[in-house]
Amino acid sequence: MASLKEMRNRISSVKATQKITKAMQMVAAAKLRRSQDAAEAARPYARRLASVIANLAAGVSGDGAPALLAGTGRDDRHLIVVAAADRGLAGGFTSSIVRAARERIDTLVREGKDVKIVCVGKKTTAQLRRLYSDRIVENFDLSAYRQFTLSVAQPIADVVTKLYEAGDVDVVTLFYSRFKSVVQQIPTALQLIPATVESGASAEGASAVYEYEPSEEAILETLLPRNLTVQILSALLDNMAGFYASQMTAMDNATRNAGDMIKRYTLEYNRSRQAQITKELIEIISGAEAV
Repeated sequence: MASLKEMRNRISSVKATQKITKAMQMVAAAKLRRSQDAAEAARPYARRLASVIANLAAGVSGDGAPALLAGTGRDDRHLIVVAAADRGLAGGFTSSIVRAARERIDTLVREGKDVKIVCVGKKTTAQLRRLYSDRIVENFDLSAYRQFTLSVAQPIADVVTKLYEAGDVDVVTLFYSRFKSVVQQIPTALQLIPATVESGASAEGASAVYEYEPSEEAILETLLPRNLTVQILSALLDNMAGFYASQMTAMDNATRNAGDMIKRYTLEYNRSRQAQITKELIEIISGAEAV
């Protein structure tokens, strides 16, 4: 059984840990608000851009369709972009995204597809490198960035576009965590190439008739690469909000667990101290009676 001094040291250590987890919870809560606002602010632009592309794509077909929209017509070579976190202490945030990506990768490999991987985030790279080190073609460390802007997402989009234009991939899929609420982040797979056009995206203004100058094809050649960057940026912003929500929840649980440990150790300490005092009193009384 531990001595009283060891138990006091143990209680002091847990109290110090509790202060750290409480501070991290408060910091994560403050950053969550800003990240959530940034993620929600980016969504209307992404939706509007998708609507414009949907309207343009409705008038384009056949050989005139841009490559990013029409695709290669094959499904043999896949690029999986996995975007998660650069830091830990956020519960299972990164693991849930990586798990969804692994299921897709394993399925494609079983089907005989050629799979390449781009990792976004240090934790993402660390988890996927153990299993797919030979399939990782690029990894990005975003820990130095305080805020995510188009300049952060552009290098990732450039790598994806380069691999696609070189003929190394046919389909590109992005895995990230879609932020729904503080307690719910949903691992999501989004097909980037060929660009997916949502059926309801062109509903806004569908009754209007537009004449485009230059042609729809020329406009799409410019908008589709920008849309690729915007989709990646939106995913990164969702990830940031989801990361801080997961970290806040994890640190809150850690703080509560530390409190429970402190209560349990304090109770054990008091019992041991009381037993030691009782033993000393018995020894004193027994000695006095012996005299």
